[in-house]
Order: sequence, then C-alpha cells, then structure tokens
Amino acid sequence: MIAFDLECSNGHQFEGWFNNLLSFEQQSAKKLVSCPLCNSTRVKRVLSPIAVKSASREEEKEKKETGSIDYHRLAKEIVDYIHRSFDDVGTHFAREALKIHYGVAEKRNIRGSATSEEEKMLRQEKIDFFKLPLPKPEGKKKN
Repeated sequence: MIAFDLECSNGHQFEGWFNNLLSFEQQSAKKLVSCPLCNSTRVKRVLSPIAVKSASREEEKEKKETGSIDYHRLAKEIVDYIHRSFDDVGTHFAREALKIHYGVAEKRNIRGSATSEEEKMLRQEKIDFFKLPLPKPEGKKKN
C-alpha cells in the first residue's frame, strides 16, 4: 500500500491509500476517489512532505524502543511541577475547593489534605479531585 496526499477541486487536502499509482489513476478516472469533506470527485495528487533519515533520528528511535526512561527523574519532575504550580492550602483543602467551585475565591490549582468526610462532601458537591501522595519538596526540612 502507498499513501498519496490528495487535493479536491475545492482545495481540501486529504490522504488516500492505494495499492500503487496505477490503482489510484484507475479509481480516480472512474470517479471512485472522493473528498471526505465535500464529496468532490475531481481529485489530484499533490506533493507530499518528505523526511530525511539521519543517524540521530535513528538513535532516538532506538532509544525510545528500548524503553530507556528514567522513571525516578520523571517522578521527580512531576512532583516538582506540582509543588511549583499548585498552592498548598494544607488542611483547608475542602474549604478552598468549595470557595473556588462557588466562585468565592479565584480559580487556581490547589493541593492539600482532606478528611474522608470532607472528601465525601466534595464528591456530593460534584467537585473533582484526586489523591496523590507527594513527598516533601527537596530542600525543605522536616519538623
């Protein structure tokens, strides 16, 4: 199978898959190829973008295929992002979530803790949240 970039008489571009060039030409002549947007059967091939393979691309592909992901680094980046991007409201999580939900407080990302009763109440109020255990940020001393 070969993919061709196609364009209809109305300028819509789309992709078509054919056994070969002859197959495309035969189907097009019989008006069997049509634009998926406007159903025009006046369709022509257009230039396709090309990709040039390089050693670095091949190395990156191999690296991805071998699954060489540093999960510890990834987890640390996620935790660091949460600590940077979410206001820590501590044990006032439920109260702040309600204020944000009802427009009393400005919308923002918050993190904190809630009791099981508070979590139940937030669910009843249709306030979405999820629990994620987070380590303390590096550099902060434990009390």
